[in-house]
Amino acid sequence: MPTPEDLSRLMQSSTRPRFTVAGREEPSLANDAVLVQIDEDIDGLQRLAAQFIAIGTVPGATSEAFQYLDGRLLDFGTEVKVGMGPSESQATLFTGKVSAIELDLHEGRAPEVLFLAEDRLMDLRMTRRFKTYEDASDADLLQQIAAQHGLRAQADVSGPRLNVVQQWNQSDLAFLRERARRLGADVWVDNDTLRMASRDQRPGPRLTLVQGRDLVQLTASADLAHQRSEVQVGGFDDVQAERIDERAAADVVAPEVQGQTHGLQVLQRAFGSRTSHRVREVPLKGEDARAWARATLLTRARRFVQVRGVAQGSTELRVGAVLRLERVSPMFEGDGYYVTRVRHTFDLERGYRTQFEAERAWIGQGG
Repeated sequence: MPTPEDLSRLMQSSTRPRFTVAGREEPSLANDAVLVQIDEDIDGLQRLAAQFIAIGTVPGATSEAFQYLDGRLLDFGTEVKVGMGPSESQATLFTGKVSAIELDLHEGRAPEVLFLAEDRLMDLRMTRRFKTYEDASDADLLQQIAAQHGLRAQADVSGPRLNVVQQWNQSDLAFLRERARRLGADVWVDNDTLRMASRDQRPGPRLTLVQGRDLVQLTASADLAHQRSEVQVGGFDDVQAERIDERAAADVVAPEVQGQTHGLQVLQRAFGSRTSHRVREVPLKGEDARAWARATLLTRARRFVQVRGVAQGSTELRVGAVLRLERVSPMFEGDGYYVTRVRHTFDLERGYRTQFEAERAWIGQGG
């Protein structure tokens, strides 16, 4: 009968990552991997950290020597693809280029080498501009910036057309993140396509996680600290010569909460009405102000309930997935959790696990 140690080794071997370097699979990397982490969040930019045993048999050497540090297999700028999951159903979760190399030496332990990599949004992160865009929508801005980096663009957002937008000593990535936040949208790269989408337009799987089955650990909280009853945005339209005063309230949140009790209702019941005034940016059109007010209120409302968890490794558990949680108490179980951050991890102790963060705007029965 197999021991727990035998079962652990079997699990590790069946879920070892697959590495493809410059278009060719490299089994030696899978064999020498001691830790692999793939991180992603709603701001875009996937990141890889892959750690390997740094001592091994090197061609031409008479004894074991340092490996992976001569640039022949992995070097700065080398493209790496990483597949995760059980060997019979692995999925590619990361494609990017090496940006950092680190050697770790400790007494009593084999040397290890760490490679860090980022996906194609790294190009946008490292490109800063002073630029003025005229008569453009956010979809137009996405298209122009994507073209600068050899990417296609797909924008699934609705927003106003802008007379003037300035990118003032910002990276292309920071600029697009700022534009997306004003619309309550996400930015990410999908193969060779730069994408921006609101949550209802972002494609993602629907998954169910059950405590005691595929859900290993969970921390859940409902917090009123940043909830507001209303968001007001003001400004001045110099073309129409009139004041701008736009507001967003509970009716903006209602379509997302499936008739459940959302944070604005709990705030009113517990502490009364609380209003937020957005004053740092000054809109020049009423439609700008309406979009900002709506996005700001939705962002706050969606963070009312937040969960952090660990699941058995799942390649479908990605940013943009929508979760149903079961056996986690009436207050926190049910549908509607939008995944905002994911870390896929492989190590020699636990094999493949997926850490995640998710949020939703309401509490369930009993809340």
